[in-house]
Amino acid sequence: MSFPKKERVYTYADYLSWPENERIEIIDGVPYLQAAPSRIHQEVLSDVHRQLANYLLDKDYKVYPAPFHVVLDPENENADDARSKYVLEPDISVVCDKEKLDDRGCKGSPDLIVEIISPSTARKDKIEKFHIYEQYGVQEYWMIEPKEKIVSVFSLQRNGKYGRPELYTEEDQVEVSLFDDLVIKLDSVFDL
Repeated sequence: MSFPKKERVYTYADYLSWPENERIEIIDGVPYLQAAPSRIHQEVLSDVHRQLANYLLDKDYKVYPAPFHVVLDPENENADDARSKYVLEPDISVVCDKEKLDDRGCKGSPDLIVEIISPSTARKDKIEKFHIYEQYGVQEYWMIEPKEKIVSVFSLQRNGKYGRPELYTEEDQVEVSLFDDLVIKLDSVFDL
């Protein structure tokens, strides 16, 4: 596949026509090719996903690691997604409303999104995706920085904006606000 031309606006319909083995996100109609993640990135992703998946095993919620795409439409949460200019691939997505799921991914905002920050994705994850997830009502957004062993947890406030982050290090446990009794142990996450 030749890489899409940047001077045109791309949508979810374009995304669906690209080969499945290509990892591409579309942000405001602009395609971004994603490199294969590092081993450390995958270890962190695997451990957080394992802890979430174990907790959700007998519950009516779903957790998905990347590659798993999320389609967001500015006009309507469940609008004609073919025209959406936002197709993202979070590292981990937790979806509490199964009506948002189809065979391809999630249409609308997951309830919890985790992004694992690497030097090549830091700007996009900390600025662009932060604002997109906030705008589309993702209840909880985690940014995990493996090198620094820091987790920043942003929770959506009543005004529709993320408040100040709760910061955690490798000695801490993160209480997931969506669930009363779920704690993610960071000592195993950062046991690299």
